[in-house]
Amino acid sequence: MNQPYVRYQKQGRVVTLTLDRPALRNAIGSHDDCAQLVAAVEQAAADPAVAVLVLTGAGSAFCAGGDLAAMRARDGIGPLDSPLATRNNYRAGIQRIPELLWNCELPMIAAINGHAIGAGLDLACMCDLRIAADGAKLASSFVKIGIVPGDGGAYFLPRAVGWAKAAEMMFTGEPISAQEALACGLVSRVVAPEQVLAEALGLAERIAANPPQTLRLAKRLLREAQHARLSEVLQLSAAFQALAHETADHREALDAFFDKRSPIFTGQ
Repeated sequence: MNQPYVRYQKQGRVVTLTLDRPALRNAIGSHDDCAQLVAAVEQAAADPAVAVLVLTGAGSAFCAGGDLAAMRARDGIGPLDSPLATRNNYRAGIQRIPELLWNCELPMIAAINGHAIGAGLDLACMCDLRIAADGAKLASSFVKIGIVPGDGGAYFLPRAVGWAKAAEMMFTGEPISAQEALACGLVSRVVAPEQVLAEALGLAERIAANPPQTLRLAKRLLREAQHARLSEVLQLSAAFQALAHETADHREALDAFFDKRSPIFTGQ
């Protein structure tokens, strides 16, 4: 077995997950790769002390997408020996990732340290915030090899950049620069490559300074509000607010405000 695909590091309330297969530009090649990423996110989400998740890549790339060699050999997360087997392979493998990340209540930041191609771009789009290295290329390049996004990219990309830009990227398969990604809202900031992770961790620390459980409720509200009616969002907001008002962290925030001091949040 090669080195683990996902490296897990916790510092304070922030967990950093690093895709650690730099020789393959962190391509996702096997079901085990998918399972490792799923397990790492689940581990972070199960820890009530964790407030923010940062996802990045080792080496010069964020993630090159699927492993084309495994795809050609029909031995990996893509095609198998029949259409039915391939469909089931996608459902049991890479599609576990978008379903998990969509439902994860931790705020997630993609520190795009290098190229994010195909499924790698989609993985970044599954995060809530994206910071890119100057010089990085981002591409929804599936059409270039005669396939479509099999990992939910058609769902995530339009929500990040709008329908027209997503259509342009998916139909041409051409990469865009980090600066173009900034202009269309795909990323929120572009920094020097050596500063990407530090920038993401700095943002994560600012987010993590807030009550962890309230952050999770806010994340869930944002997710549900993307497809719910206003009346449904208002109902859910009232329910979540009723929970938030009863937390120890809410009481601590009020006490700290009136005591004119910094609050100390415990996640309770």
